[in-house]
Amino acid sequence: MTMIQAIMKKRTPDTGNLLIPLLAVVFLLAGPAAVRAEALVADLSSHLIAITTGFQGSELLLFGAIDGEGDVVVLVRGPEEPLKVRRKDRIGGVWINRDEVTFKKAPVFFRMASSRSMEDFVPYALLSRHRMGLRFLEIPAADETVPQAKVTSFRTALIRTKTREGLYTLGEGTVTFLGDRLFRTNVVFPPNVPTGTYTIEVFLVRDGHVVGAQTTPLIVSKVGLGAEVFLFAHRHAALYGILSVILAMLAGWLGAVAFRKV
Repeated sequence: MTMIQAIMKKRTPDTGNLLIPLLAVVFLLAGPAAVRAEALVADLSSHLIAITTGFQGSELLLFGAIDGEGDVVVLVRGPEEPLKVRRKDRIGGVWINRDEVTFKKAPVFFRMASSRSMEDFVPYALLSRHRMGLRFLEIPAADETVPQAKVTSFRTALIRTKTREGLYTLGEGTVTFLGDRLFRTNVVFPPNVPTGTYTIEVFLVRDGHVVGAQTTPLIVSKVGLGAEVFLFAHRHAALYGILSVILAMLAGWLGAVAFRKV
């Protein structure tokens, strides 16, 4: 366990306000050589989000230090997976699926934050190269013969749906500098955050160029009884379905018996 991890682990509500000063001491006293060797050093308060019964979301602290001047950009991406987007139309009073587009891959989660508006210091070429922002996300259609106008329309619908679910964020979060070198930002994960391996990318941008970058992994995983049920349902789908029907029937029978006695 590193010194920083020890500080984070021992943190209590009473000492929460002392976190940043303690981190400053760690970076300035324990790691000056590391900061000089790398233009950017960053870490998370935890590399695991454990989803248990009653999970209400989570908030992690990302902190770090830079060597020299520059602005910091943070990108949080979830694992990529194929997605199908359908368009519904109302026919005869009934809503039915009329059209659809399947996307080869799309991140299940996306957040970004920066020390100031990225339009002020990040050139377009850099935004596109590092996919900084929703409009630059790589979401290709599985069928390359689909007209581009249709792909764009369905891609916009996909982003709109993910944003409504709280999995994508349109705007930018804030990266706060404490002094000239230390920075921090909070990353919020909603209760419906999907499981998987996430990547936290941190960039140091100076004069329109990336002069330092670091990628940190984050695991979002189910734990406890919920995880056991989840794994059982995926490994033994047929048996899980049968047991679910039996339990539903048993619950209905017990309810009927209880009301009959009343």
